[in-house]
Amino acid sequence: MEFDLINRIAAQARTRNDVALGIGDDAALLRVPSNRELVACCDTLNVGVHFPHDAQASDIGWKALAVNLSDLAAMGATPAWALLSLTLPEPDAAFVDGLVEGFMQLARKADVALVGGDTTRGPLAVSVTALGFVEPGRALRRDGAKLGDAVFVSGMLGDAAAGLRLWCSGVRDPAARVLFARLHHPVPRSALGMQLASVANAAIDISDGLLADLGHIAERSSVGIELDVAAVPTSAALIAHFDEAARRTMQLAGGDDYELAFTVPPAHIGELRAIADELQVPLTRIGEVVAGSGVRVRDADGRWLESSISGWDHFGKSST
Repeated sequence: MEFDLINRIAAQARTRNDVALGIGDDAALLRVPSNRELVACCDTLNVGVHFPHDAQASDIGWKALAVNLSDLAAMGATPAWALLSLTLPEPDAAFVDGLVEGFMQLARKADVALVGGDTTRGPLAVSVTALGFVEPGRALRRDGAKLGDAVFVSGMLGDAAAGLRLWCSGVRDPAARVLFARLHHPVPRSALGMQLASVANAAIDISDGLLADLGHIAERSSVGIELDVAAVPTSAALIAHFDEAARRTMQLAGGDDYELAFTVPPAHIGELRAIADELQVPLTRIGEVVAGSGVRVRDADGRWLESSISGWDHFGKSST
């Protein structure tokens, strides 16, 4: 039965000219361009942790690839290949077909080839390894933020956390479909990430919450970051479903938005605006890089917020 499932996956897989050997052998053979560095990342999604028990199989497949492509985007990389590993409690051809369908929908959009993976028995989990390329020395990193940099984010924040809260409460209101889409069907900012490599000093994708993820940049870059909470971009759907206090918590600590947070020197902000216009991606300035350490947040009146809000921790507590 295992090989039947593998054959079902292979039947939907797409390839590229740089794949010398894909699914069907002990390992894939891939042609790495001579003038590029290889960028690799891996994420595992577990049922009840990263997606609800009643999530659609196609949504799980899409999200499993999306979260990895978001990591590549945060590095400024061009995506190329992926490996997919499934842990299933029982062989379920219909579920696998749906999951791979969702995975391949995004793979085709991103020009990513599925080149291998694994199947095994156990609690439902999906692991993806994604690989891409970047010009030597041009990868975006967490340790490049400089004093005086402006801090930007893409898109809207808090929608995925809001969608999760509603979904787990049993709400299936069509009026919340935007929030549910952000939860189940995040769209990685691949094109933006590739262009940020020429203007940004540091970047990270927002997976564990804005404060936690910017905290990684602050720590790795040995700087402080100051944010204006009133500047954090908010969708109409989030405003319609939650009050200000709930919105603030979800935007600062909810995670799962898979937007990009990054720092840009003031001299490059004009170029950044041109990139935003070209890609039709909303980019919002929410703070600045300063001397010090950690991340501090100002309210609309300029007062510093005293808060215990933190981001997601797989081995601790989540604020959501």
